[in-house]
Amino acid sequence: MKAYIEKRAVEIAEFIVRSNATVRETAKKFGISKSTVHKDITERLLKIDTSLAKKARRVLEVNKSERHIRGGMATRKKYLGK
Repeated sequence: MKAYIEKRAVEIAEFIVRSNATVRETAKKFGISKSTVHKDITERLLKIDTSLAKKARRVLEVNKSERHIRGGMATRKKYLGK
């Protein structure tokens, strides 16, 4: 694996853990695709730093379990504003 990819994977994971960011927020911040964020966290980071990978995974799992709630809130806000 190239050094810049390893560095990016670590930076992404640290950002996710520090800010409880979603995959979408992380992708936007780093200017990469959601698929790249997901692959960096689930595959590449495991080979680099296992403990950091587990921390980032936990945050993403919480975000995934809450996403239907955020979607419902966004829809509610949309229709209350009209």
